[in-house]
Amino acid sequence: MLAAAGIHLQGGSTRSNGRQGLMQLIARRWPEVLFMHETSRLVVGLTIDDGPHPLLTPQILQVLADYQAHATFFMLSDRVRGRGDLVRQVVDGGHELGNHLCYDAASIRLAPDEFVRQLHEAHEVLSAFAPVSWFRPGSGWFNQQMLADLQQRGYRCALASVYPYDAQFPYPVLVSNYVLRNVFPGAIITLHEGAWTRRGTVRVLRTILPVLQQRGYEVLSLSELVATPPA
Repeated sequence: MLAAAGIHLQGGSTRSNGRQGLMQLIARRWPEVLFMHETSRLVVGLTIDDGPHPLLTPQILQVLADYQAHATFFMLSDRVRGRGDLVRQVVDGGHELGNHLCYDAASIRLAPDEFVRQLHEAHEVLSAFAPVSWFRPGSGWFNQQMLADLQQRGYRCALASVYPYDAQFPYPVLVSNYVLRNVFPGAIITLHEGAWTRRGTVRVLRTILPVLQQRGYEVLSLSELVATPPA
């Protein structure tokens, strides 16, 4: 019923252990969608949405390199055109690309044929740089038809378990505190770029990455995360 109407599940408002338990329940309810990776190892997945951006993406890459962190960049194909050098920098930095369709809009509102068209168009653009197998819907909503279309085309849908609403509330201190209070082993963190108004993401990364490192966490791309043994 919920899935047929469209699901938006990027994580609740509980902290750490409570959040982990909640996300485990959600992940088991929708196994086709990656919300987290069940593991006791100190690893987290990091995802960056809505890029690339000519000013922010290089800064983000530099911070990630400083702390030997990897991420999955969910890119919009209309922002990739003419910025191939940026995309190559992402891939050369050991990060991976994810499909976020063509434009910054709610995917759930697209007609089924338009969703498939954009999925294919974005795939054609992104796969010219590296293999792409992760998809994230715009605004985080999905339904069963979308999941079926993704599976047919070799994609898996990935959302998040630590979603600090940084795109809506771009306050680096609040976003950083939210992430650090709610992270847990196997969690997936989502942050945003793609516009200069989201430049706070650089500051957030400079805040959370050293703390995560001090706590013993390794920050990984999604493919690296799901390849991590459970214990």
